[in-house]
Amino acid sequence: MGPLSWLLDAQVQVAGSPVLAREIVGNAFGLFSALLGLRRLVWAWPVGMIGNALLLTVFLGGVFATPQEHDLYGQAGRQVFFFAVSVYGWWRWQRNRRADAGQAAVVPRWATGRERLMLLVVAVLGTAAAYPLLKALGSWGPLPDAWILTGSLLATYGMARGWVDFWLLWIAVDAVGVPLLLRGGFYPSAVMYLIYGALCVWGFAAWWRTSRATATVRTPTYREAVA
Repeated sequence: MGPLSWLLDAQVQVAGSPVLAREIVGNAFGLFSALLGLRRLVWAWPVGMIGNALLLTVFLGGVFATPQEHDLYGQAGRQVFFFAVSVYGWWRWQRNRRADAGQAAVVPRWATGRERLMLLVVAVLGTAAAYPLLKALGSWGPLPDAWILTGSLLATYGMARGWVDFWLLWIAVDAVGVPLLLRGGFYPSAVMYLIYGALCVWGFAAWWRTSRATATVRTPTYREAVA
């Protein structure tokens, strides 16, 4: 069996249930991406995109062979949107890094009041819009799946903009995602959500400290705030 065949077909036993190897590998790429993002390194984006491609095949059980009984279309859809938003994040961080002579790709800052209001409005409207769609598609747990989809996209966008707030969005996503994934039998993903949650607390503290340290040194220009 070649490496590609192994990645597509291999399964391991977790808690007495079969789990795809590509679910484990995809989540490992996601964790590595989060660690790179915590350090504000551009490579966080392409590494995360590899994980998105692998996890897409895991959550679309109706298309790809998976041992789980449930399809999570919100989880699958967010991998597609993640990939698209990651292209924007990769471009933005790469541009910032060149402008700052190879230093960290983004300077953390808190979202403004207007930006937070935008996040809240999009979170409510996005979840409300995704819920009936996921329910019609037969997604398992459509309401929590709708929030996970919406919250994840907002968190990824916030990371691209360098907002400290994006870590709090990830924590809210993880709090809903862990019980949903456990009930659906996606055990590696549930475990990774727990690890992500701990990492998000760490990342939030690190970005908060950095934002406080740079606030008195550098204030974002109007052009940076609206770009």
